[in-house]
Amino acid sequence: MQRAALFSGGDAQMAAGDLGELLVPYMPTIRVPKSGDRVYKTECAFSYDSPDSEGGLYVCMNTFLGFGREHIERHYRKTGQCVYLHLKRHVIEKVPGASGGALPKRRNAKLFLDLETNGDLNSDDFDYEDEAKLVLFPDHYEISLPNIEELPALVTIACDALLSAKSPYRKQDPDSWEEELQASKHAKTLVQLDNGVRIPPSGWKCSKCDLRENLWLNLTDGSLLCGKWFFDGSGGNGHAVEHYKETGYPLAVKLGTITPDGADVYSFDEEEPVLDPHIAKHLAHFGIDMLQMQVTENGLRDNDIKPRVSEWEVIQEAGVKLKPMYGPGYTGMKNLGNSCYLNAVMQAIFSIPEFQRAYVGNLPRIFDYSPLDPTQDFNTQMAKLGHGLLSGQHSKPPMKSELIEQVMKEEHKPQHNGISPRMFKAFVSKDHPEFSSNRQQDAQEFFLHLINLVERNPVGSENPSDIFRFLVEERTQCCQSRKVRYTERVDYIMQLPVAMEAATNKDELIAYELKRREAEAARRPPPELVRAKIPFSACLQAFSEPNNVEDFWSSALQAKSAGVKTSRFASFPEYLVVQIKKFTFGLDWIPKKLDVSIDMPDFLDINHLRARGLQPGEEELPDIAPPIIIPDDPQALDIDESAVMQLAEMGFPLEACRKAVYYTGSLGAEVAFNWIIAHMEEPDFAEPLVVPAFGEVASSGAAASGAVGLDNQPPEEMVSIVISMGFQRNIAIQALKATNNNLERALEWIFSHPELEESEPALDVMDMENNANANILAETGSEGPRIKDGSGRYELFGFISHMGTSTMSGHYVCHLKKEGRWVIYNDLRVCASERPPKDLGYIYFYHRIPS
Repeated sequence: MQRAALFSGGDAQMAAGDLGELLVPYMPTIRVPKSGDRVYKTECAFSYDSPDSEGGLYVCMNTFLGFGREHIERHYRKTGQCVYLHLKRHVIEKVPGASGGALPKRRNAKLFLDLETNGDLNSDDFDYEDEAKLVLFPDHYEISLPNIEELPALVTIACDALLSAKSPYRKQDPDSWEEELQASKHAKTLVQLDNGVRIPPSGWKCSKCDLRENLWLNLTDGSLLCGKWFFDGSGGNGHAVEHYKETGYPLAVKLGTITPDGADVYSFDEEEPVLDPHIAKHLAHFGIDMLQMQVTENGLRDNDIKPRVSEWEVIQEAGVKLKPMYGPGYTGMKNLGNSCYLNAVMQAIFSIPEFQRAYVGNLPRIFDYSPLDPTQDFNTQMAKLGHGLLSGQHSKPPMKSELIEQVMKEEHKPQHNGISPRMFKAFVSKDHPEFSSNRQQDAQEFFLHLINLVERNPVGSENPSDIFRFLVEERTQCCQSRKVRYTERVDYIMQLPVAMEAATNKDELIAYELKRREAEAARRPPPELVRAKIPFSACLQAFSEPNNVEDFWSSALQAKSAGVKTSRFASFPEYLVVQIKKFTFGLDWIPKKLDVSIDMPDFLDINHLRARGLQPGEEELPDIAPPIIIPDDPQALDIDESAVMQLAEMGFPLEACRKAVYYTGSLGAEVAFNWIIAHMEEPDFAEPLVVPAFGEVASSGAAASGAVGLDNQPPEEMVSIVISMGFQRNIAIQALKATNNNLERALEWIFSHPELEESEPALDVMDMENNANANILAETGSEGPRIKDGSGRYELFGFISHMGTSTMSGHYVCHLKKEGRWVIYNDLRVCASERPPKDLGYIYFYHRIPS
């Protein structure tokens, strides 16, 4: 970064004394960013405006928040802050040289903003110039920079510090290595030796020792070498690092991490994990076709391996010329590094009218009542994302001249289109051990996490998540006494088991398995995959059948007994989300995926699954709780591993599942599930289980009874503090719930929601309780969670598909039906779908057919 270029030379617009005198009234409001301050100099807090936008970006010199031209006045009126640093990047076409090509340029001294360059522009034809100036409101008086001699020293230091500030999305925890990856400075100019090296699909080992794990491919000469040694004895002998010190070849990719979605790349020179925007080209140099790769436990598979190749091709509709779609509702989302799960879920969410009305329809009100830091407000970030996807401002077709050039160059990248959900991801994943990382995640788990955030941050009288909520009636029967118990719980997803035993092509599957084993024994490439074909009716039947309840405690017998449980719909939601339970665990506890084809229907009728309640002749089990047993040795864990596995298959972290089962006394997956819902936002949610000694107090994240925290009530002492400041009790509780019991943010939240003081307390309390209890066990009284019951007839309008071997790897895309035709949303690429793979989906979205 050429920071010195900003503050050297330049024409003064007025005398130094005049400038100093002009800025004197504003000096108390100008701050120098210090360690821990987040500086948002690349993106508007309310929109996707950036220094690349036509109006540039205004950065507040007090709060360091960025605002586009459309929103800067709102911030000035709300805060009275007058001094902003205006940042603008100009794209300039290079002047042709005598030979017709662009004049070479060794270094651009006018490029000082820490921004990504537009990958859609050819760097040989275009150049960038950055401009910065101070702007004083309300008169919009501009002071061009550089102006080091004319400006007061504090202003100069503040401007320089702001421009030098690191990305606000880097993790603040110094002990954490997970952070926003940056493109390597070597990626674009990397030299690759033409030495004829080709990497085989398997059988790798370090060229300097016999290690076969933690191997790195040097992208310059193709050397296969082992990685660093770790303190626990794993890793390697450090031969990859030694090779760099000997040769200076800077980039290496870890074998076993290469997928069509990317790969793990490390820069020895920069000493950190990096992004390589040209990784596909660099791998192709050594004979690796990135689009045909997948992650495996022990390596990768190449073109000869068909099981996942066909899945990647079919789901992404490879080999078919797809027509790009533009306009409102057809905006792509940038992949931030394994963030495709978030992109797919949010595209589906904002295709639903109720979410569009709640956030985009209420956008002016949400923005006007947003807190002083809108980057930390869920509703603001939802409204921003929804407007970015639906406005059409970031999905414009190329101009005719651009289209011709695009065809001539045979390029099909979107031109200046799509949005980067970086600010949204940073907020919704905050304090979550998995979503805050750059690792791949389960889309179903993220969907539930999002619904939880929607529930905790009401946007109006009706919560848009109400459309997914339904009641499940569970009938549990003691096999010995024949007595029954009926309970109800709230759910948001219908989880459909895969009925493998009902496959219609069993003979083909048996023949394929024999050929596969023969090929494996002979070390030949496996045969072409035969995918199991499962009737949807069989999966629906498996859902409705009784399931055995492990370690069932019968209140009629006052002892453990055999029990069976049957689930039915006590209500049908307005929008039905169906998850196909494709993911399971092998004997080695490694998540695996069932590669199946299910004939999912366009029209679905599940009215026959309507709950009927207690039937004539049935006798209820006594309402007696099982005794609490204190073990002689508290450290001896008695955990129902089958219940742990059931929860883990839903996508929850394994350690969280173990804690849930332990703290609910191994009473089954159902009770443990409710514990998870009540504790999933706690910072130690996914931390390993630590059992306190007898007499010790368990941590708040591990309430031993399982019921503690289910009411989601803030600590009474914090409620009292807010009430002592003159606020009503109901408002204090609502503010603390909306801010996860953060007292400072709760007060700011109250001031940003003045309309609450005008509402009736009784109604507010009832509304709050509905929202608080919406994700736990349903109340039997009339004040339970709001349910939108109706007919059980539905029509399919979208589905999310997963490619890869497990939720820990792979890629997600989304197909949505819009304006009568299917559209594929593959990160930034939005196209009309020609062959929507409805049989290979993972999560399906249905809407109710009006009666």
